[in-house]
Amino acid sequence: MNSSELKQLIEGIPKAELHLHIEGSFEPELMFEIAKRNNIAMDYDSIESLKKAYKFNNLQEFLDIYYIGAQVLIHEQDFFDLTWAYLTKVHSQNVKHVEVFFDPQTHTDRGIAFEVVISGIYKALEKAKDELGITYKLIMSYLRHLSEEEAFKTLESSIPFKDWIHGVGLDSSEMGNPPSKFEKVFKASAAQGYKLVAHAGEEGPSEYIWEALDLLNIVRIDHGNRCLDDEKLVKRLVKEQIPLTLCPLSNLELQVITKMEDHPAAKMLDKGILATIHSDDPAYFGGYMNENFYKTAKGLNLSVNQIKQLAINAFVGSWLSNTEKDKHIANIQSYFSSFEN
Repeated sequence: MNSSELKQLIEGIPKAELHLHIEGSFEPELMFEIAKRNNIAMDYDSIESLKKAYKFNNLQEFLDIYYIGAQVLIHEQDFFDLTWAYLTKVHSQNVKHVEVFFDPQTHTDRGIAFEVVISGIYKALEKAKDELGITYKLIMSYLRHLSEEEAFKTLESSIPFKDWIHGVGLDSSEMGNPPSKFEKVFKASAAQGYKLVAHAGEEGPSEYIWEALDLLNIVRIDHGNRCLDDEKLVKRLVKEQIPLTLCPLSNLELQVITKMEDHPAAKMLDKGILATIHSDDPAYFGGYMNENFYKTAKGLNLSVNQIKQLAINAFVGSWLSNTEKDKHIANIQSYFSSFEN
């Protein structure tokens, strides 16, 4: 299959995105527009100079610029515009379902009310459901470089909006901030009815994945690349069919891998791991869902069947009902049948 045929195949696949940080979809053009609207001076004098700064050696270098971008988000309309821009983009890429992370502490620590943040995001998600047919789940992330006490304050702030939030996650600087640091707040979050996920094994060791499973009782691993270091862990992930939300372009940009040919997605599929593909922070890492699928498929020389499996796995690993999952998976099967014919 040549490059144009591969792109055409990928563009038509019905997709689910399970690992997307809404603040990480903040394109420079919109960032400058909102900064101007809010009369905030940017550290960069042009969109081009900002884009040139998007070269990272590790997760922390990315996070430093990610938090600078978030500073311009002040009003409910800003959060709506950010979310709506992402949703219209992925609608054009045939994404049918999204499970979106947001980082309330990035904003509440700046004095922005929790209600302002979530209201803008929620209204855009509802508009996309009504007008674009995109279903969604919303995941509130705790920032792991902050204390568990701070996470508890965020949990408390979320309770009036519990009907809008489907789960909690754990993100930000992984090294030195193991999942065990947040054991109590995850237990309290589960008591509120939230589903549980956590970033683990991206830069951190496989031990962090064990902690996320055994101490936090998560139902899905975000990233999880390092699971392949531990055969016992691999067997458990396969046996329990714990989904892994992989983000290949993110891994490449943050130097988790040095070239796409080194990405573990194909090895994971071969071992029976429920591996899935997502975009993480697409404005910063050079691609949304189609680009992640295309560059992964090209770099790893994935078969059509492997590409199909990755697409199916995302719906299997989603929080949709079984009926909804079955409908989407049937659509994927049908699409690939027609493509093959």
